[in-house]
Amino acid sequence: MARVVVIGATGHIGTYLVPRLVRLGHEVVAVTRGTSKPYLPDAAWSQVESITLDRDALERQGSFGSTIANLQGDVVIDNICFTLDSSRQLVEALKGTVQHFLHIGTIWTHGLSEVVPTPEDVTKRPFGDYGIQKAAIEAYLLDLARRENFPATIIHPGHIVGQGWAPLNPAGNGDIAVFETIARGDTLELPNFGMETVHHIHADDIAALLILAMTNWGASVGEAFHAVSPGAVTLRHYASAIYRYFGHEPNLAFVPWDDWKSRQSEQNAAATWEHIARSPNCSIEKGKHLLGYAPRSSLAGVEDALGWLVANGKIKA
Repeated sequence: MARVVVIGATGHIGTYLVPRLVRLGHEVVAVTRGTSKPYLPDAAWSQVESITLDRDALERQGSFGSTIANLQGDVVIDNICFTLDSSRQLVEALKGTVQHFLHIGTIWTHGLSEVVPTPEDVTKRPFGDYGIQKAAIEAYLLDLARRENFPATIIHPGHIVGQGWAPLNPAGNGDIAVFETIARGDTLELPNFGMETVHHIHADDIAALLILAMTNWGASVGEAFHAVSPGAVTLRHYASAIYRYFGHEPNLAFVPWDDWKSRQSEQNAAATWEHIARSPNCSIEKGKHLLGYAPRSSLAGVEDALGWLVANGKIKA
């Protein structure tokens, strides 16, 4: 078994990943800022070595990479790297010492959907700082894997769902009130014809893919994999399914974008535009073929999150 250092261990992915690693017999070092706890309790956390680090402060000092390297992990999983400079500092310190480095990217490295389902190896034209930086990190890591045999694997999640937080809603933003509108059976307005897509993934399925990548080292090193459900969903199908989840027939109205935008908060309208402009629809054939990846559906992941939200009084249904 391996010594696994997980950076960002108590977030969406780490909540599910760390207990899985412990149950498989790995020695786990959980690196966090110390400001949050896992979304769900699990007895496995009692067997974890916890380290509190301020990544931003250590990076400014130029010592974050060496600090992680000194933890002597056989495997390092970085859940929270968002810039190329941040990645370089860590990776340069890990060269020659780590057996496997796994980086969490994003499907936003693709920018606009061109071919759907979109495979991992299409030409990428990201827009927005987040997608551009993540694409630069991916290019850097894959180049190091080819030129210097650095043992990197990149995992690109879609819209992460799971117990403990609100999923991206059928209007393409994070406003939990959309789910309450549906739960009451009230009319939900969607932009355009509701045919744009979102592509969810349960956080536990990302954890499962990370472990498959670790287990199948030879097939995963030097590769990038989408971590998404078997199929993207249109906003209208997503909304209709959630109406039925709450025991109602769909009650939808469709409004031209400019009119719809004018009825939303600036924050919600901006978030929706970011999602529907990309309308991701990503392939998982590579992960299925090389690693045996078999995630649950988008709607199954959302329903798991909604069940938790209702049970904990976050949504009034």
